[in-house]
Amino acid sequence: MTDPGKKFRIVKFLKIIISCAVLTIASLLTVATIRTLSMDVNAGLQLANWEKTTNLSLVLDRHEREQLFANLKDAIRIRTVSYSQTNLNTSALLLFDRFIRKAFPTVFSSSKVKHELVANYSHLFWVQGSRPELQPYMLLAHTDVVPASEDDAWEVPPFSGDEKDGFIYGRGTMDDKGSVMGILAALEYILMKGYTPQRGFYIGLGHDEEVHGLNGAVNIVRLLKERGVKLLFVLDEGSAILDGILKGLDGPAALIATSEKGATVLKLSVSMPPSHASMPPRETTIGILAAAVKRLEENPMKRLFGLGPEGGMFEHLAHKFRFPLNFVMSNLWLFAPLIARIMERNETTNAFVRTTTAVTMFNAGVKENVIASYAEAFVNMRIHSAQTLKEVLECVESTVGDPRVKIEVVYGFDPLPISPYDETSFGFQIIKKTVLDMFPSMIVAPGMCIANTDSRHFKDLSSSIYRFTPAIYKPGDAQRFHGINERTSRENYEGMVQFFFRLFQNCDIKKLPESHTSVHEL
Repeated sequence: MTDPGKKFRIVKFLKIIISCAVLTIASLLTVATIRTLSMDVNAGLQLANWEKTTNLSLVLDRHEREQLFANLKDAIRIRTVSYSQTNLNTSALLLFDRFIRKAFPTVFSSSKVKHELVANYSHLFWVQGSRPELQPYMLLAHTDVVPASEDDAWEVPPFSGDEKDGFIYGRGTMDDKGSVMGILAALEYILMKGYTPQRGFYIGLGHDEEVHGLNGAVNIVRLLKERGVKLLFVLDEGSAILDGILKGLDGPAALIATSEKGATVLKLSVSMPPSHASMPPRETTIGILAAAVKRLEENPMKRLFGLGPEGGMFEHLAHKFRFPLNFVMSNLWLFAPLIARIMERNETTNAFVRTTTAVTMFNAGVKENVIASYAEAFVNMRIHSAQTLKEVLECVESTVGDPRVKIEVVYGFDPLPISPYDETSFGFQIIKKTVLDMFPSMIVAPGMCIANTDSRHFKDLSSSIYRFTPAIYKPGDAQRFHGINERTSRENYEGMVQFFFRLFQNCDIKKLPESHTSVHEL
């Protein structure tokens, strides 16, 4: 016989549980809705009364514009390829040195500019300011490029500098000769106009960034340290203006990367005595190593979305997404796990979610009828800002789980610190203002650089390091970096020159204007 009292108590208990659940969900949704409607991520800066600067404009006639593009094409034709740390095309680097001296005569002849070669092939420029009490800043770029084969399916040869449909093709147009030539062209033009900067600045052009910058950037840093230089901010390549790449975003967004991932290259190897293929052991070196590599690929690193600078990026962009994405992006504290699961399905956005694992080389065997005595694989990992190199190594060892597989660190470093991006951060806000000068309706947000740049070597010289290329990238452009059909449009390259021309002048204010908001809440 059923006890009516007990049944009543169970029903009452279930009602209380359901009521609590409903109340909790309602409370969470209410908080999330208020946050979505009240978040103001861009208040202040674009409405502030900026201290006046000279504000020279750069207007190029047809001849000047064609010369600008011709110089970029000539730069692409010089094969400054870095194959490895010990194999660089040094003759091409020397040729590039002679080329920029000819292309930018005012830069190299001006009494306002001091130039010196560093480590034989890198360039360091010091542009003197009229107010030495103002702390200098630094612009970075690099002259070397990764290899490109004529046999790959390029629409035009990769070192031809040829133009097609308004795009200049070639290795280095995006990474990073566009920046090299854009910075120097802007400096050439502003010097020709007789402008004297108030705030001095440095330009560093590394020659081996593609192979870790251990001679170029590292020696530039060493020189500056010896001279007691401290930098107000550093700006290098990295993120860009993304148009149509972030699905659901209303319009393009300029993402200024405030950090970059760490990185490591691991060598996994297996050794055993050699034997004849007619009498194979139960497991071979290749089989053991292949199984270990397979386990790494099948067990990706844990999701960390929202725990690094990508959290600030998406919250700053939230109000530019359409409903319901704006609601979701405004409340990462609630929806980060859901977003991470969606983003990890795409190879591009997956890089924002976790430390990535890429097996890039696999070497084994000497003859088809000999069991290999040695097999090795190289794994390239880009470390999320919420992890350390030590933690990644522990995860790899646990996942491989085989003592026969030796794991060695070829090189590695932790993620870079996150640079400030609030309304009092001079470097971030100056870069942001320069973007808004050119694109008044553009959304500007902090971002994360998923690759690595020379700027990581400068962390002892400045706590404000930013990575931003003033170029508009559309779907498919990301795959052109280190890939085939690398290219830049005429508009992108001329816009890059205009950006740096304006940046030189915007940096001449003594301090940021007072913000219209005293609190900048995310």
